[in-house]
Amino acid sequence: MNLAGKHIILGVTGSIAAYKSAYLVRELIKHGAEVRVVMTESASHFITELTLATLSRAPVVREMFPEGASRGTWHIDLAGWGDVMIIAPASANTIAKIACGLADNALTALVLALRCPLLVAPAMDVDMYRHPATRRNLELLEERNVRIIPPEAGELASGLEGEGRLADLQVLLDAIGRAMDVEADLAGKSILVTAGPTYEDIDPVRYLGNRSTGKMGFALAAAAARRGARVTLITGPSSISTPPGVKRVDVRSAEEMFEAVKAAADGLDVAIMAAAVADFTPVEASPHKLKKSPDTKKTVTLQLRRTPDILSWLGKRKRPRVLVGFAVETKDMVDEARRKLREKNADLFVVNNPLEEGSAFAADTNKVTFVTEDEVKEFERQSKDRVADHILDFVARKLEKPENTGTWV
Repeated sequence: MNLAGKHIILGVTGSIAAYKSAYLVRELIKHGAEVRVVMTESASHFITELTLATLSRAPVVREMFPEGASRGTWHIDLAGWGDVMIIAPASANTIAKIACGLADNALTALVLALRCPLLVAPAMDVDMYRHPATRRNLELLEERNVRIIPPEAGELASGLEGEGRLADLQVLLDAIGRAMDVEADLAGKSILVTAGPTYEDIDPVRYLGNRSTGKMGFALAAAAARRGARVTLITGPSSISTPPGVKRVDVRSAEEMFEAVKAAADGLDVAIMAAAVADFTPVEASPHKLKKSPDTKKTVTLQLRRTPDILSWLGKRKRPRVLVGFAVETKDMVDEARRKLREKNADLFVVNNPLEEGSAFAADTNKVTFVTEDEVKEFERQSKDRVADHILDFVARKLEKPENTGTWV
């Protein structure tokens, strides 16, 4: 994501998650942005002003009347400077103040003067987040076109489990990019992404599945939304949070995924089929748990039938302008990918070997090879977010020049 020349205001409030703001500042600077930090007095109990000033390479505003300010309208000047403001973490107290229009500290005064988009990323304990007052305050902010970045669920500082953890760093970055239409080369395009595994039930307890986590598909959906696309994400079972701006459809089995894809197929510009869909499913799932008994044979036969080939159906029946498939192969990668490319009428196959270091299903990295009709391009191991950008670069070029059959122009 290129943020060169962009002006970003970061608000930091009193939350145990305030330390994460340091990582956000660092990433924004790495992407070329200029960052100014405004923090509340409570935030200074969790992270120092010096830390944020050092990382942002600029003075931090903490007081309503900063020492050395040349005039009392600093908040008006800063509000006009920013291209976007994000409050991360946003405490329940600050959210309530903004919802009520209070201006009793430097941060809330600045918010009232803003002319740029405002993003709010709540972080608090689960009961505070679920409290009706907090829920209503967030609704009020959304009604005023404030973009809320939902917190994640998990273990909290209190030891409780539930919603309230500050959204992942990449989610925050994606939301900032979308707010400024950064890299909006896919603006207005309708993109379908599939992700995750499918579970094929054997009985109410057991299923046939695979090791896919959905990380690659979710990275693609997030990146496509950031680049301006209208994204539908059809995912098998996954605990990953929905990226901002993405319509999510949850399914369990290959058949359910096929039905969801058929329902979303009309009017697509692009389909990226990153899900690890089961090739086979039990002929009949048992309505009750299968048990072993003294009479059970040492070997048991499970009858399987083929599942629908979703990618082939799209390629032959409802083909979008650009169709991308994925393949996991442990040998003859390129030959297998090219065979599938032709059989399924796709434009690009992304193939990887899960046995290679850094390419396993649950890894945050991947080492992929792009295979088209004319070319093969091998990439070094890199983050799945970066792989997603490479795939979408291909998609954008293909949409612009349909006659191009290579991985680059």
